[in-house]
Amino acid sequence: MTTMTDPPRASFRLSMLLNDTRYRSYTFQAIALLVLIVAFAYLGNNLLTNLSAAGLNIAYDFLDAPAGYDINQRLIEYDSQSSNARAAIVGILNTLLVAFLACVTATVLGVIAGVLRLSKNWLVSKLMAVYVEIFRNIPVLIWIVIIFTIMIAVLPGPREFRGDGATASMVLGSFAFTNRGIYIPAPVWGPGSMMVVITFIASLIGVFAYRRYAKNLLYSTGRLLPMGWPSLAIFFVPSIVMFFIMGQPIGLDIPELKGFNFKGGIKIGGPLIALWIALSVYTGAFIAENVRAGIQAVSKGQTEAAGALGLRPGRIMNLVVLPQALRVIIPPLISQYLNITKNSSLAIAVGYADVTATLGGITLNQTGRAIECVVLLMLFYLTISLSISFIMNIYNNSVKLKER
Repeated sequence: MTTMTDPPRASFRLSMLLNDTRYRSYTFQAIALLVLIVAFAYLGNNLLTNLSAAGLNIAYDFLDAPAGYDINQRLIEYDSQSSNARAAIVGILNTLLVAFLACVTATVLGVIAGVLRLSKNWLVSKLMAVYVEIFRNIPVLIWIVIIFTIMIAVLPGPREFRGDGATASMVLGSFAFTNRGIYIPAPVWGPGSMMVVITFIASLIGVFAYRRYAKNLLYSTGRLLPMGWPSLAIFFVPSIVMFFIMGQPIGLDIPELKGFNFKGGIKIGGPLIALWIALSVYTGAFIAENVRAGIQAVSKGQTEAAGALGLRPGRIMNLVVLPQALRVIIPPLISQYLNITKNSSLAIAVGYADVTATLGGITLNQTGRAIECVVLLMLFYLTISLSISFIMNIYNNSVKLKER
């Protein structure tokens, strides 16, 4: 009796599984994943077989060989006898440097331009509209070349700072703006300087903590604390006091003209400045439109209600409009940060030694290891892009509307 009912029962269960959309979707996904793995395995094996037949075995031992070329702009010690791996690290740090600077500057510029585009002042609004339309409709590569060319043509050479008949002079006796770059004082760290740095970091954290406390107090009780002068006091006073308590341990290395160039201080090369400014103003135009769209997405009733409570326009923008607009601004802002990172690869046009110029340019040409270099480049940009997306999505989740 049992043997006669088992087949129909098994058939019924199989029919139930096939008709269950949940299990059916899992099955199709598993089959698709298996097909994808097999396809990639076949393509990878085919690639390795063809490369082996052509005598092009993939190897990364070239990274230990001497690079044989110099890099002007660098954040770590490097010379021509350093390895290709160290040259790649120098390029990676240069890429991260210009990407970070451009992200910060573009954000500030974009927020200001986006807010001013909605200004009731006709002239200010139209000027911001002209800025946005001009910069975002011309390729960023053209702006990089234009800014770099202007720097070379307009700024004086180091020789013009020499002698009594000098036609150029240093700003405040410490800053030199030349066609080779900008020279600024470099900090000299003495004993006790770490305490000053720690105090400065603590003061910075204190500013954010105070502003957060003041905002929460305003939302919970309606009591309005001043923001400006307490933030400045927290930011500057503890660090200055610690600086003098520790006996002024931080000095400045002022750049001086010696021979045919400036020595000492920190040199910010012309290619870095051109790339930084171009990426900032170009991406800032896109961010300005994102900010404008985010502000306009906030109901006018919010602004009117805040005004009826007696809040000033600046307070309304900071406390009412922008916090709500961030929910619209952040998602496209992530894409703009990714664009800055990827557009930094255009640095090779002005001779800035980013990772594309070092690993994907000189190292690739000297070693002939095109596949290895391109794979490393792809992994680097993929890692950076995913990291930016991950961090920004965490922030996006913190500001999004939370349902009860």
